[in-house]
Amino acid sequence: MPVAVILDIPGATLEQYDQVIEKMGFTKGGPGAPGGLTHWVAATEKGIRVVDTWQSRDAFEAFTREKTEPLMAEVGMTEKPEITFYEVHNYLTAGPEA
Repeated sequence: MPVAVILDIPGATLEQYDQVIEKMGFTKGGPGAPGGLTHWVAATEKGIRVVDTWQSRDAFEAFTREKTEPLMAEVGMTEKPEITFYEVHNYLTAGPEA
């Protein structure tokens, strides 16, 4: 079952986020992680918020454990994220070009 994941990462910056994305080999607006369906990030007053939709919670947790967490530590993101999960009723992807 798809899940929505909200990560609030205190003290993190968009510059650190960009470093993690670059180290993963991703590009802005390009394809994301295997098992990931949607992804966006924004700055907040306390750090950054990442909002994802994943094929399953297991897929999210495996990717985070194996890829994201080590790279976050490498770029100096030391605060533990607050993570909230939601069961997804529906999601939409990019539509056809106008």
